Amino acid sequence: MTATTETPTFKPKKSVALSGVAAGNTALCTVGRTGNDLSYRGYDILDLAQKCEFEEVAYLLIHGHLPNKFELAAYKAKLKSMRGLPIRVIKVLESLPAHTHPMDVMRTGVSMLGCVHPERESHPESEARDIADKLIASLGSILLYWYQYSHNGKRIDVESKGRHHRRPLPAPVCTANARPNRR
Repeated sequence: MTATTETPTFKPKKSVALSGVAAGNTALCTVGRTGNDLSYRGYDILDLAQKCEFEEVAYLLIHGHLPNKFELAAYKAKLKSMRGLPIRVIKVLESLPAHTHPMDVMRTGVSMLGCVHPERESHPESEARDIADKLIASLGSILLYWYQYSHNGKRIDVESKGRHHRRPLPAPVCTANARPNRR
């Protein structure tokens, strides 16, 4: 008697168990309202990506509306002033090996920031926005500091005047003419 062994072919199974089930309600984001779409506060993510700078989208998410040019300039200055890292966060970053995955570096840096600057049990909405702004301002600093130190042995000044966490080429500002359409 001979047995034949067939190699089973892998067929990915499409999960439909939660299709159409709302996981939660939020004013920030909608997913799949008209298919494979994603929107932030009513703006299509593709429009935001094409027409807005990073800081404009961050402002939209945190403050609820796209900033005008004065709000954007003030917000960029605020983020720039908040991108410094406490020495205890820097020491932790310096202890991470060069082969660490960048997402692990950012998670570790954010965790350490939470230890150095813990949130109060209850805080006003304005303080919650400041916490979110500090995180946004710090993520680029965390990743760049770790990379330069672990790969090149350099301690960099993350509070310098450079644009270390933005796109290499600035995107157009969401001006009144170029603003994405709200759905």
